[in-house]
Amino acid sequence: MSENALIIDPEKCVGCQACVKVCPFGALEMQGKLAVVNDNCTFCGACPPSCKFGAITLKRAKKAAAVDLDAYKGVWVFGEQIDGVIQGVVHELIGEGRILADKRGVPLTVLVLGHEMDDAANELLEYPVDGVIYVDDPALKHYASEPYARVVSDLIGQKKPEIFLAGATAIGRSFLARVAVEVHTGLTADCTGLDITDEGLLLQTRPAFGGNIMASILCAKHRPQMATVRHKVMQAAHKTGGRGGKVEKVTPQSTLLKSRTKRLDWLPELSETVNLVDADIIVSGGRGMQKPENFHLIEKLAKCLGGAVGSSRAAVDAGWMPYSHQVGQTGKTVQPKLYIACGISGAVQHLVGMGSSDTIIAINKDKDAPIFSVATYGIVGDLFEVVPAMIRELGGEA
Repeated sequence: MSENALIIDPEKCVGCQACVKVCPFGALEMQGKLAVVNDNCTFCGACPPSCKFGAITLKRAKKAAAVDLDAYKGVWVFGEQIDGVIQGVVHELIGEGRILADKRGVPLTVLVLGHEMDDAANELLEYPVDGVIYVDDPALKHYASEPYARVVSDLIGQKKPEIFLAGATAIGRSFLARVAVEVHTGLTADCTGLDITDEGLLLQTRPAFGGNIMASILCAKHRPQMATVRHKVMQAAHKTGGRGGKVEKVTPQSTLLKSRTKRLDWLPELSETVNLVDADIIVSGGRGMQKPENFHLIEKLAKCLGGAVGSSRAAVDAGWMPYSHQVGQTGKTVQPKLYIACGISGAVQHLVGMGSSDTIIAINKDKDAPIFSVATYGIVGDLFEVVPAMIRELGGEA
């Protein structure tokens, strides 16, 4: 079978309309006492389980077992945007994508999905990219996993990039798995390192087994080779004046834009400090803070420095700080100019998230704490004495 098919057996259909009610796209309608399928069907699979009489069969298209690897060329990065603003992780992907593309001798392309983003798409050409594909439609203005995944899968099928990279953000993690399933390829999540062999195999490195080992993963038999990359672990590309590329503007087929969800509103998380991932200065607290009330010291020090408040997983698991402040393998990866770790032992899972900071100051009363192995400066002492002293020195009230 070369295409998907939804088949309704007229001998079994009793006209109960259960499938009509469950279809999110209005793809089923009644003709007399028989349910029929119209062109709105996306083969989502919602209706077969609703039929108690076994009258509905969904047959999926069979994919060829062998993939012509030589048909896939080029490196793509996903140009994630929120409210029309290209996100910082995209510049990091461009920087790493440029290295990979140059090693392969292939073009680097940024794929942007959105609406009324012509200026942003053209601005991307000022970075070291060879071209931008801009898919423009009102339905793509705000992220929705189903249409995003369908549009990207369709373009991959048409243009066949050999490598596709996206940020390991809430958006990238959400929809790229759908794309991998649709195009029948692999996906490595949360990569902290990328390289490529002479044969064009992408070496996708990520922490495994709780961060105790670093695994390099290959996708040898399928294309594209897909990975999500953690924010702040790779160097961001800067504007270079461009490479003479162009923006290819694409209008997607309406059938690709159907979605069972709709964005009603956007409620950003409120915080008194700056965004953790983009902060140049971060003050983090760990289990050594002893109780949630003591995090006011961390907040005061961060405020004095104009920085953000971070936390170890132990403090988050204890309910002392919200998850949005967690730094580490299962939290956020940060790369500030200054990272101050207060009462954090320095488990490998935490070091993965902040080890690339320019300067690290560790405050811990345990002189053997692992955090000192990566610290630029270490202070062995009681944080409840050291931190207030730092606040007073900076002109604040401890």
